[in-house]
Parts: sequence; C-alpha cells; structure tokens
Amino acid sequence: MGKEYLIDTNAVIDYLDNKLPGKANELIDGMDSKISVITRMELLSWSGASKQQTLVLNGFINATQVFALEEPVILKAIDIRKNHKTKLPDAIIAARTLKSSGT
Repeated sequence: MGKEYLIDTNAVIDYLDNKLPGKANELIDGMDSKISVITRMELLSWSGASKQQTLVLNGFINATQVFALEEPVILKAIDIRKNHKTKLPDAIIAARTLKSSGT
C-alpha cells in the first residue's frame, strides 16, 4: 500500500484556490483526500467565505474522508504539543498522521 497523507487546512485552501505548485496539485488530484476533523472545523469556520466558497468547501469535505478524534490521537497530540510547542490544531493533525502511519 502507498503512503497516505492528511491534508493540512492551508494546503486545502491553496489547492481549492489553485495556488499550489503543479506537482502538489497532481499529488492531491491523484489521491483519496483525507483530512482531520480539525481541518474540517477550520475550513467551515472561515467567517469571510462567500456562499460560493462555502459550497466549494462543503463539496471538497463531502468528497473527503474526515478522521474523528480518538483517544490515542488525543493522547499523542498532548505529547506532541508538550514536547514540541506546537499549536493545538497542528498537534492533532500530526498525531492523526502518525497514528495512520502506525507510529
């Protein structure tokens, strides 16, 4: 099985705005998109989004596998945040990524 990636919030925004380099767009185009529930929350809480942008975001999210927070991910995020002074959303995304890779 190939590598799996969770897409970060900023990468999703840049992807949907066609601001990523070609290779990055190709990578996302060629994979089953996966995001954390934190990314979903960040995307949908964008207060400046127009109705059209909200429709695009919802379309992307509906076509994406969204990972919920599970106790092992929560505990790993706590560990990452304590040891690496990472923002909470980034620590959760990293913890979920590590759990997906079996680390």
